[in-house]
Amino acid sequence: MSSIKKRKVDENVPSAISKERKKPKKVETVEDVGLETAEALASSDAAPESIASREPEEKLAQTGKEVIVEAPKTFKDLGITDELCDACTALGYKAPTPIQVESIPLALQDRDLIALAETGSGKTAAFALPILQALLEKPQPFFGLVIAPTRELAYQISQSFEALGSKIAVRCAVIVGGMDMVPQAIALGKKPHIIVATPGRLLDHLENTKGFSLRSLKHLVMDEADRLLDLDFGPILDKILKVIPRERRTYLFSATMSSKVESLQRASLRDPLRVSVSTKYQTVSTLIQNYLFIPLVHKDVYLVYLMNEFVGQSAIIFTRTVNETQRLAILLRSLGFGAIPLHGQLSQTARLGALNKFRAGTRKILVATDVAARGLDIPSVDIVLNYDLPPDSKTYIHRVGRTARAGKSGHAFSIVTQYDVEIFKRTETALKMQLEEYEPVKEEVMVFKARVEEAQRHARNEMKNLHEDRGNKGSVLKGRRPKNGAGGNKRGRDDMDREEG
Repeated sequence: MSSIKKRKVDENVPSAISKERKKPKKVETVEDVGLETAEALASSDAAPESIASREPEEKLAQTGKEVIVEAPKTFKDLGITDELCDACTALGYKAPTPIQVESIPLALQDRDLIALAETGSGKTAAFALPILQALLEKPQPFFGLVIAPTRELAYQISQSFEALGSKIAVRCAVIVGGMDMVPQAIALGKKPHIIVATPGRLLDHLENTKGFSLRSLKHLVMDEADRLLDLDFGPILDKILKVIPRERRTYLFSATMSSKVESLQRASLRDPLRVSVSTKYQTVSTLIQNYLFIPLVHKDVYLVYLMNEFVGQSAIIFTRTVNETQRLAILLRSLGFGAIPLHGQLSQTARLGALNKFRAGTRKILVATDVAARGLDIPSVDIVLNYDLPPDSKTYIHRVGRTARAGKSGHAFSIVTQYDVEIFKRTETALKMQLEEYEPVKEEVMVFKARVEEAQRHARNEMKNLHEDRGNKGSVLKGRRPKNGAGGNKRGRDDMDREEG
């Protein structure tokens, strides 16, 4: 149990939660959480059993037996053709990851798969390479369909297919919401080999675009199936499954195996093989985790202090609401930081632009809701900062998993105010670890107070303008501005104020 004690916090003096806290034990932290761990964290507040001592393992659970497989050294050992091996080499893929080692040979045997693996495990190539190899043998339009939960992930998957299939001239189409349907219909009319889509927009085209059908589909992938179902896409998926051929290969990829995912598996897969890959936590030398216990009134000041301390390094700042994400991005920009927001109320063009600028390094700070915490390929992030604490330990793991990836070092900070102590204690208890406090010198922090207050005023004015312009042509924010109540001028609660993720 954590040794944190609730106590009153002086609003002017940031102080430790507990001066008598023990130094953290040398524990291990997550890059990619194992299935059992993720399920435990998602389903209860109890700590996962012995998470620090788990060894990497590869399981093939077709018959309930556990099989230990010696990892092949190359993609060619897995059965991948020379053309695709050359593409892997060109992309810098040195050796197959565990999920690729387990999945690819089985997929090449023409079997349905359910694969349990986390973001960052190499799962996109695990399903893309077998599909591209089958396409190479029997090329045809509308050969493969990948369904993804978010627009950003759909574009990312399409880019992976195009890169891996560069030697065989594969054609892809991305079909997602938030974009004009007419150019998408034209793209479908060109009969691409691979379609990557979000469920709602795909169903729109199946129902409304003349001449478009998936009667010849050979491969279906449902990526991040648990999140597809968490976002209530189940009824839409049922409709899609009814209009595609029953004779097909289906790959279902998920981070966790919930009852909903099991139901989807029964409805969509035939005699599937099940693969799960669990990897142990990274050592503390790879991911350094700290918290700051501060008064709420100075939260922005401490944020700016931290960004100044680590200036030049790439950072993702996680917030709870769309409104706070947009406000912090404006505040940081007004202070000279290269910050850019990412949330669900941005237009699709703005969302893609934000991701591309952050990936390219032209913007060093991404301020995001949890829409960015899972599934997005942002390869090198130095710092993750929880401006708002995540609601549970599973979300915490997904957030901090954006840094210290692939053996690189990283730093995760969590800001804890006097109102966050209980949720922070629950997270520590579930993780079976105590975070070490990061204690900056108060006088050094308060140097930024006046400038931050001025930036806060600027951000409030900018937010007011954004709300008034919302929904107009060329507006950064999509949707309509909510109407005032019958008797007042107060802006109503809307999607800008809700938690997102």
